[in-house]
Amino acid sequence: MTVDLAFWVFGLGAVTTGWRVFRTASMVRATFLLLASFLNVGAIILLLGGAYLGVALLFMMTVEMAVMAIFMVAFMMNPAGLNPMTMVHQPRLAAAAGWVAFVAGAVMAGRGNFPERPLPGGRPVIADLGAELMGRSMLIFETAGVALVATMIGAVVLSSRRSRFGDEAGDEGSLPPALDPDTGSYPPGVIPEGVGSGHDHHGGHG
Repeated sequence: MTVDLAFWVFGLGAVTTGWRVFRTASMVRATFLLLASFLNVGAIILLLGGAYLGVALLFMMTVEMAVMAIFMVAFMMNPAGLNPMTMVHQPRLAAAAGWVAFVAGAVMAGRGNFPERPLPGGRPVIADLGAELMGRSMLIFETAGVALVATMIGAVVLSSRRSRFGDEAGDEGSLPPALDPDTGSYPPGVIPEGVGSGHDHHGGHG
């Protein structure tokens, strides 16, 4: 009973957060909503007995989504990926394709004749699967892990407002893009000195 309840909770969480990915107007929020959906799917895999695949999904998706969010904050012209923007292109076609995929998956899950080949209880299936997937590629995975960590650190450093020339040099000659192009309002944060007074001055002349 507890496992069934947990399955429905995680399933509802995965569907809800996956739906919210396409309803939010922020790339960063969409990234973390997608991460939440993957984490719920990983929990479902763990409930179904797939310990290795569940844990691998939890770790891989957490790192991947974190790197994606950091790069968005570091390099997107949209400040921190938080300004409103359209997340869905061709919405009717996307919705139709999503419903077709959902119905097809539901029919396969409910009506499919899946083979049943239980393994002996004492067999180390997790160790066998890990050796099969990464036995010959362990060095590659370790190298990729180090590269990802270095990439995350570098992206954080590049996104910092402090430059090697001092605290104020990072703002010199730059203006944050406006949240609202009509009113010219700036996003929350430190605005370079003189920007506000300059706009007020022009407003007075108008």
